[in-house]
Amino acid sequence: MADPASLPIRRNSILLAAALAMSSAMLQLSAAVASLTLVSVLDIDGLLGLGPAIVLAAGALTALPAGRAMDRAGRVPVLALGFGTGAAGCALAALGSATAFAPAVLGGLMCVGAASAVALLARTAAGDMYPPAHRARGIAMILFGSVFGAILGPAVFSPLLSGRELSGDVLAQLWLAGSAFMLVGVVIVLFVRPDPKEIARLISSRAGEDVVEGTPAPLRELLRRPGVIPALLGAQASFGVMVGLMTLTGAVVVDHHGHSAEAVFPIIGAHVIGMYALVIVIGDVIDHIGRRPALSGGLLLMALAAISLLWVEGVFVTAIALFVLGVGWNLSFVAATAELADSSEPWERGKLLGFNDLLSGATGASLALLGGLALTGFGVAALSLGATALVVAPALWLLARRRRPAYA
Repeated sequence: MADPASLPIRRNSILLAAALAMSSAMLQLSAAVASLTLVSVLDIDGLLGLGPAIVLAAGALTALPAGRAMDRAGRVPVLALGFGTGAAGCALAALGSATAFAPAVLGGLMCVGAASAVALLARTAAGDMYPPAHRARGIAMILFGSVFGAILGPAVFSPLLSGRELSGDVLAQLWLAGSAFMLVGVVIVLFVRPDPKEIARLISSRAGEDVVEGTPAPLRELLRRPGVIPALLGAQASFGVMVGLMTLTGAVVVDHHGHSAEAVFPIIGAHVIGMYALVIVIGDVIDHIGRRPALSGGLLLMALAAISLLWVEGVFVTAIALFVLGVGWNLSFVAATAELADSSEPWERGKLLGFNDLLSGATGASLALLGGLALTGFGVAALSLGATALVVAPALWLLARRRRPAYA
């Protein structure tokens, strides 16, 4: 029987964090130019939110099947397949951009969305490798890798765009760079061993728990467990508003405030740094104060950032607002993930987190599409006020709700 101290938990965590750094770099590219790529190919300005909506919808449809596959086949094979899909998707988007072939762009964005959803399920592996008392910190350690992607992305993409118009050839170069990031991610993931799901079994064995893999509970039973519905609701608001605002930032900054195209990447980089730079500290805070207060506090912090978009216009202050939005998302999302991981067994954890991501992606896709229409028709104020309301309402509901006993 393996001693948990001898298990390569730290090594696996570092590798998964490095893989998420590659995904994070590609995510910034998608957030910054997915909408602009599709608009440039279709030449329809009213479809500003369609590109992000396609990415998010594809991710939503992928999340639950990917989570179920992780529960059956393990975490590593599904993660590797996801990163490979992302590399292929970026290559397709590059081809479509260079040739103005819309079906290739559409297919590429769908693959990019699917890859993003699978990469985000790396936090399932974190839930496997750390006990409940330190689970939020474990999830945070793996998500922390995305900080390096936030630095690496602008360092690569901004020079490719500096002083150049957003032509099809320039967009193709950006997407090819994104494909290279995802190929590196495939290689990194394949070095993760043993599979984190197996580590969960070994840790439970050392703790004297019954490690015989049971039949996964039906989804309706999982939803009845204490804490699951509040965590799901908070996660939808957090993720939906975060991606809705992030993916439309390029349009706000470039089109509505008249800044240069390359200004998008520092802003998105600041946002991603906010999402992950403080994540280890935040993980400890969540483990200390509890999941529900952290979830509510994160949503209220996001509301502060969203309402600030009513009056900020410059690149620097917009970057600060998006940084705060990222910190609020970090707090609420990690808290929700830890709550869901606490409420599930290793052989059903992927399914529950995948279901959460299915709902989150669908919410995010809807908000990106509606936000694009609101931005085009009514301006930044409609986008800012709508996003604020969507995070304030569940935060107040969670604060007023009585806490039920935790799942045993």
